[in-house]
Amino acid sequence: MAKGISVKFKSYLETIPRMLEVLKLEKELQKHNKIVLKPSIKNSSSNNTSPEFVEEILKFCSKNKNPNAEIFIAEGSDGEDTMELFESLGYKSLAERYSVGLIDLNNTEVEEVINGDFLKFNKIFYPKILLESFVISLPKLSEDAETVVAGALSNMLGAFPARFYKGFLSRTKSKIRNWPMKYSIHDILKCKLPDLAIIDASDKGSILVGRPLEMDKQAVKLLSKDWKSVPYIRLIDESFSSSEANKIKDSVQ
Repeated sequence: MAKGISVKFKSYLETIPRMLEVLKLEKELQKHNKIVLKPSIKNSSSNNTSPEFVEEILKFCSKNKNPNAEIFIAEGSDGEDTMELFESLGYKSLAERYSVGLIDLNNTEVEEVINGDFLKFNKIFYPKILLESFVISLPKLSEDAETVVAGALSNMLGAFPARFYKGFLSRTKSKIRNWPMKYSIHDILKCKLPDLAIIDASDKGSILVGRPLEMDKQAVKLLSKDWKSVPYIRLIDESFSSSEANKIKDSVQ
């Protein structure tokens, strides 16, 4: 697929299917037996991804997946019960209408990941379902007090299972806040990058779809910011570009 595209927003119903067809997403979907839609549902007071936005993507995936593929909606909230949020925000009824599974990443099966490229963690307990699936990150673009921008990459903080990363006297994932948040974002992405980003920037007149890092860079412009001023984006750009360069170097030696 191309790096990505930005389409002028008219409505979810009109804009999303058209842009996914332009990107030829149906060809990619056919390759996978598990597809995970990862909205951003941090807590009840955050700028959460709307189920109306997710529904149009879910409809497209359901129509174009291979016959054996399963689709899931997954999130791991921070400080609140994920399943209660799914119900109160309308995700439970959405999942029931389309017969797809809801997964609380805070309590799902995990795999222990050890990676020499981690900057802060020695190991990360990572949701197995994400490792096995084509993961689509679905944030609602906004400014954020902790990460500067709520984008496709920072959305993956929800992949830290709360049962391993919450504080002893706290329900929030305090263990991912032992250092600046950019490092936790970096390390969780070293477990796995989302395969695709679809960013709801309808408040700014656009929907963005494509490679997660590139789409976060584009989304930042809509907030009148320079992506290099966003710590997590700058770190990911430097780190992952260096990793790719090393792979190329190793392959020709």
